[in-house]
Amino acid sequence: MATTTSTTSSSVPVPAEAGAASTDQLEVVEVTKLNAIAAGTNKKVPRIVAAGLGGRLMGTADMVKVTAEQITQDSMESLAEKDAREKAKYQNQKHISEEPWTRDNFMAKINWLNVILTVAFPTFGFFSAIWSPPQIKTLVLAFTLYVFSGLSITAGYHRLYSHKAYDAALPVRLFFAFFGAGAIEGSIKWWGHSHRVHHRYTDTPRDPYDARRGFWYSHMGWMLMKANPKNRARADIADLTSDWVVRVQHRHYLLVMLLSAFVLPTVVAGLGWGDWWGGFIYSGVLKSFLIQQVTFCVNSLAHWIGVQPFDDRRTPRDHVLTAFVTFGEGYHNFHHEFPSDYRNALKWYQYDPTKITIWCLSKVGLAWNLKKFSQNAIEQGLVQQQQKKLDRMRQKLKWGSKVEDLPVWTREEFKTRAKDEGLIIISGIIHNVKSFIKDHPGGQALIRASLGKDATNAFSGAVYAHSNAAHNMLATMRVAVLKDVAHDGNTFDVQEAIMEKEKQS
Repeated sequence: MATTTSTTSSSVPVPAEAGAASTDQLEVVEVTKLNAIAAGTNKKVPRIVAAGLGGRLMGTADMVKVTAEQITQDSMESLAEKDAREKAKYQNQKHISEEPWTRDNFMAKINWLNVILTVAFPTFGFFSAIWSPPQIKTLVLAFTLYVFSGLSITAGYHRLYSHKAYDAALPVRLFFAFFGAGAIEGSIKWWGHSHRVHHRYTDTPRDPYDARRGFWYSHMGWMLMKANPKNRARADIADLTSDWVVRVQHRHYLLVMLLSAFVLPTVVAGLGWGDWWGGFIYSGVLKSFLIQQVTFCVNSLAHWIGVQPFDDRRTPRDHVLTAFVTFGEGYHNFHHEFPSDYRNALKWYQYDPTKITIWCLSKVGLAWNLKKFSQNAIEQGLVQQQQKKLDRMRQKLKWGSKVEDLPVWTREEFKTRAKDEGLIIISGIIHNVKSFIKDHPGGQALIRASLGKDATNAFSGAVYAHSNAAHNMLATMRVAVLKDVAHDGNTFDVQEAIMEKEKQS
């Protein structure tokens, strides 16, 4: 997929940030310029083209022909404004992806090249395998190349190139470029750009594999159907194109892919032990299919099953099953929160062979600058998410009326109503305990003897030091506060203070 060069300037009005007192004193950041920087359109980018079929293997340039002004406008418009603009624009013409599926148009809606590469070709491989039993040596070769290609995607395409989680020596980069091409998932340049767009626009229409559109779409559907150009997006990949390994691999992707995916396994198995066809089918076609499915699971399975210990506003999740399937990429909630961390798994017992591979490379001088987020930042995320969960649980429970919302009663009103209504005072707050008298664990007599009186000291340790649960139940019985008397809704803390004072006296 070729990148085009353009320079943008702001033409979209940007509102002042909320709370800014005056633009005379503070310069407001120009969002369009930042979008240009994020998209890499603020500078000249080398045009690197994969010619012929090699270029078509990696999608259409229509998906990246977007300016910073367009991105800014889309980001700042309300949904209603955006819908109105899109409706007017496509009133008389719709992209094929927006048309309903019919017998007449389904051929035009499908990306047939990707269907051939990811569905038809593997299907041919499976049928061929039925009549061609594998040799043990061929299966060992297939597994070896599976590991090589898998780690080239996870440690190479993903953590090294897409996220710059570490730096690697030339031999390592060449290894990843060669065996990564054997996964038949596009070039480093194309893959890295798509993945950066995914992180920039996660769970939005611009996300290439938007998980909100369902498991099947995020797994494979996004590749098998033609994408809608109105969701085009860009990310800066100048750091990728500055690497000659990336440039050479992209220009000659088709050749590198054929050599890595098919020629190498066929020749090794053929010259090594005479299994030419088995090398092609098992170590070539089926191995590449398996690697593709493993990678696709990061887009689908890792957004579908598991827990969200760091953030639940978006779909990424952590699950050990996904980690086992994807060479350790299954701790995806962590990854989306801390994308440039070279690790996915934090605990020593969590499965992340990609992390171990990178660490081992660093120990022999082939990798360096391994990036890790601080433990403080990681634990902050954990605590914040736990607090969000607790807050949600808290909102579902009945905690009693807020003290500031209670009516104010005079002493005379309290005395008049206390005995009939079963009222007592604790910490300046009037509580109706009538319905609880028979259920009181300490017996009815204790409560009846307290009706119409201030029972703060008795409730707070002088007779019983009540449990936290008792204080919570008491809060649900609030009916009013006593006029001209200090009141405190946190009766448990009041109890603690009274008991501490008694210890010191």
